[in-house]
Amino acid sequence: MIERISRNDLFNVRTGWWYVAICVCLITLPFLGLTDFNTKGEPREAVVAYSILSQGDWILPSNNGGEIPYKPPFFHWVIALCSLLTGGEVTEYTSRLPSALALIGMTLGVYAFLARRVCLGRAMVTAMTLFTAFEIYRAGMNCRVDMMLTALSVGAMLLLYRWWERGMRGLPWWAILLMSCATLTKGPVGIIIPCLTSGCFMLFRGMPFLRVFLKLAASGLLALVLPLCWYAAAYGRGGEEFLNLVMEENFGRMTGTMTYESHVNPWWYNIVTLLAGFLPWTIAALVALFLIRRRKDEGDATPRSWRDNVSAFFRTKNPVMLFSATCAVIVFFFYCIPASKRSVYLMPMYPFTAYFVAELLIWMSRRKRGSVLGLGDAFGVLGILLFGVFCLVKCGAMPEGLFGHGRHAAANAAMVESLASQSGAAAWICALVPVCAAAVWWGAVRRRVQRSQTAVAAATLLCALYIAFSGTYQPGLLNAKSQHPLAREIMSRYPDAGTGIYEFIAMAEEAKGNPVHFFELDFYMGDPVRNFLREQPEAGYLLIEPTDTAEWLPQFGKRGYRFQLLREPGAAEAKHTPSLYRFSR
Repeated sequence: MIERISRNDLFNVRTGWWYVAICVCLITLPFLGLTDFNTKGEPREAVVAYSILSQGDWILPSNNGGEIPYKPPFFHWVIALCSLLTGGEVTEYTSRLPSALALIGMTLGVYAFLARRVCLGRAMVTAMTLFTAFEIYRAGMNCRVDMMLTALSVGAMLLLYRWWERGMRGLPWWAILLMSCATLTKGPVGIIIPCLTSGCFMLFRGMPFLRVFLKLAASGLLALVLPLCWYAAAYGRGGEEFLNLVMEENFGRMTGTMTYESHVNPWWYNIVTLLAGFLPWTIAALVALFLIRRRKDEGDATPRSWRDNVSAFFRTKNPVMLFSATCAVIVFFFYCIPASKRSVYLMPMYPFTAYFVAELLIWMSRRKRGSVLGLGDAFGVLGILLFGVFCLVKCGAMPEGLFGHGRHAAANAAMVESLASQSGAAAWICALVPVCAAAVWWGAVRRRVQRSQTAVAAATLLCALYIAFSGTYQPGLLNAKSQHPLAREIMSRYPDAGTGIYEFIAMAEEAKGNPVHFFELDFYMGDPVRNFLREQPEAGYLLIEPTDTAEWLPQFGKRGYRFQLLREPGAAEAKHTPSLYRFSR
């Protein structure tokens, strides 16, 4: 089933591999540490790795005043190892590096898989559209477990396909290892998805049900061995609290029986997020649907029943195409089952959906080339417009009315001011990259590029846009929303806060299963923040939501506490910025 590749073809495959590798590395690795943490999700994962290194506990470390992690530890282990290799300090760069490496590895793995089974052109276009799809790119630049889970799950699916190609002899040990790591990243879904998708594909190709079931069941059970070792060790540390957490996060989330609502969305939410997550290629796919004209079949006058048609489709269709369709469809419908839905849950279907997007782009390049060239033109114009706006911001020529007049006006103005305050040549160079790429596109590439390379050339223009986005615009805007400066301010003004600072968040106390903390401050201060209500200390500093002060401070006053306001959040600061009090009793 695997086509032979000549030495010349292998050289082309290797050249394409290096081209894809350079592109994906250029838009990720240089920029991982430029943007401070500005949401609760990233520092929540990073602080677990911090506690692993500070406590020396690689099984079940505690953080945020005694809380155990809500996810298995593989992702945090990789962060900790990356931090050890780069000096022993957990930073934004080392925290995001595992996700970036997972994105790079998955992209190159998909490219190599397709280059040896389909053709070089489809492999390159699929790989380029995959890592430039906004949802995938964003996940590869974040300190979250989802990109790691996706890469491990997709890798296991591809290895199971290779195992099927080779007659399902023995057991797929490399796929088993990846499924073990995926389970240690986010739970049993790391085994369920690869086995379910691959098993359905094998059945569609006519493999005996019993053989498929027994082989994949054995593989799934073996993939559980390493995770169960960790679960047993963690249960020995955490007891019933850990067991209840595991049951809620894995089974409660799937059955909708969690003690708190987590990302509850309707069924159509997955459709909307898939279309949004595949931008800008969603636009090209929608255009292609209007360009394709149906042709009536000719020459086959023998009518066949619908069963014969379905059987013929599954047994004679290109196996890679059938495999991609099976994986994409099953992943999509699998994540329609739970009430909890997030856009990142669908990421394991992106490599297989990208295969069909690539088919559309290749068809458009051959039949309707102007549409793909127009997409490249749009990327070039967008890069030039963004650079023009950046120049206006740096010159202070942006009208203040653009910031709005409501409650977000001050925050918007702070973001623009942060973008304008960027210094150094790096920000200018990154912002200029799309402009230079557009000049090359219109000056040398657009008229001379071969039809088969049009989509790759347009995707390369998109890579230039991502370089400007990650190197200039994103850090310039989002650093204004980070609480990193506030953490530095607290530690410099109140040095004793490092040993006596507490938090109170009413929502977290009322919804016991919802791990809400001041994650950014806790990470940037070195994980000193503890729970005020649980520990009831005699004196120290309190971080509290401004909306909670009117109700709760008087109640704490009845218990003998006296509070002195030290700092309130400013109008330009992020909405989740707490107030700071000194207290005693």
